Amino acid sequence: MPVDEHAPAPPSLRQRRRTAATHEILGAAERQIAEDGPAALSLRAVARSLGMTVQALYHYFPSRDDLVTALIAKAYEDLTEAVRTAVEAASDGSPAERVVTGTEGYRSWALANPERFQLLYGTPLRHYAAPADGPTTRAMREMAAIFEREMFGGFTPEQLAAAHTPGLSPEFRECLDQLPPTGHQELPSPATALFVSAWGHMHGLVVLEVFGHTAFIGDHQAEIFRMAMRNLVEDIHRRIPAAGPDRP
Repeated sequence: MPVDEHAPAPPSLRQRRRTAATHEILGAAERQIAEDGPAALSLRAVARSLGMTVQALYHYFPSRDDLVTALIAKAYEDLTEAVRTAVEAASDGSPAERVVTGTEGYRSWALANPERFQLLYGTPLRHYAAPADGPTTRAMREMAAIFEREMFGGFTPEQLAAAHTPGLSPEFRECLDQLPPTGHQELPSPATALFVSAWGHMHGLVVLEVFGHTAFIGDHQAEIFRMAMRNLVEDIHRRIPAAGPDRP
């Protein structure tokens, strides 16, 4: 078999060992978060659990902030994969059904990983600030892009620009127009407003459940969530005008 001269060189033994060690450190840190919560994260404790010195761990993560950034990015990546898997499982459904199924994937991951979800959306860790436009931001945008694509993929920019969003002030529209795109297209301000509102509604319900504030609903929380998401998506789609008789 001929050798592809343009194929990337395989990772070296040193690179493979570094990758394996990095994964092991992240796994140990995730276990510590699951046991004690995000605020208790300690490089010293992580190193001790792996039989390493803190100085050795610094070769992989020079500071606590570097480790936290990696943990947040990985949590977003895992949450994104849960959403993507849920959407793909509903590939034969309607656009609204795929969005609802995606939100259920979001909810299921949060309930299965409450401490990691709190690392993303709970009380901010003291003295930590995510790097501007760094891996955590990119990972979050990747997840948002899935919802944006499923929610608005069947509409044209003209339809989205004409979405019915009463009450948006000119200043807010200008702010929305300046936001960086998260998905497959740049959204006009009315669609961005709908997307942000929908995200806040969906995320708020999940936060309430993760923190135990909707326990009074009992075993019916999943049903209530699904009903709320279905109504939400249907309302958004009603606000977007039809393209005419040729619209699929």
